[in-house]
Amino acid sequence: MTKLSRLQKYILVEVYNHNNNYKKEDLLNFYKNKKDKPDKKDQHNNITKSIERLIDRGLLIGYGRRTPQKWFMEKIELTTRGKTAAEKILSSKQKKLF
Repeated sequence: MTKLSRLQKYILVEVYNHNNNYKKEDLLNFYKNKKDKPDKKDQHNNITKSIERLIDRGLLIGYGRRTPQKWFMEKIELTTRGKTAAEKILSSKQKKLF
């Protein structure tokens, strides 16, 4: 598997944890606790590009509407390859000490 960004890993794990019933707007929580977060427009663009790249790699399926200009993705879910990638990410995370 190719290298994934932190945002892409976050997307895979979040969709995996919510049993494939996930809306794109919920992914804005990735930026919630960041110190230097981009503005809302850039946040949406970053999330959209990451989702599109994950779809191109065959890890996600996106559902939505298409206009002549662009896609309006409303819901995303994992493919079988996406589930195994999310499980691999979850199993490789280091446990925090208390």
